[in-house]
Amino acid sequence: MGVKLGKDSVDLGIVVRDGEAALRFYRDTLGLEHVADMPMGGGGTMHRLMCGTSLIKVIEYPQAPEAANPTGGINAASGYRYWTITVTNLDELAQACETAGYRLAVTPREIRPGVRIAMVEDPDGNWVELLETA
Repeated sequence: MGVKLGKDSVDLGIVVRDGEAALRFYRDTLGLEHVADMPMGGGGTMHRLMCGTSLIKVIEYPQAPEAANPTGGINAASGYRYWTITVTNLDELAQACETAGYRLAVTPREIRPGVRIAMVEDPDGNWVELLETA
């Protein structure tokens, strides 16, 4: 049967250990638009950020969960390891991330003709791929 989409994008939920640090990265450095906060069960807060038509849900709890995703990049573990934002200002954004103190796991480079990427780590060690096409 297959999925019948209700919108042309996906929503992504990211549980973080430090909400303010995550907002500094996603909102202040990457420039995602903060549209609302809402309460979550367990006393948590969902910070709702827009990335195009995708909703990025940054979720924090008063007590950070003990378990965390293994760090080490794409081949360090199975499961969701990174997500991609297609941009038109790759070099500028990668420089802004580096200047703000975030680790560029992959510096800007061409991966195939007309396609360049960089990978940056958020405060929890999650990777965000920045992709630019010619």
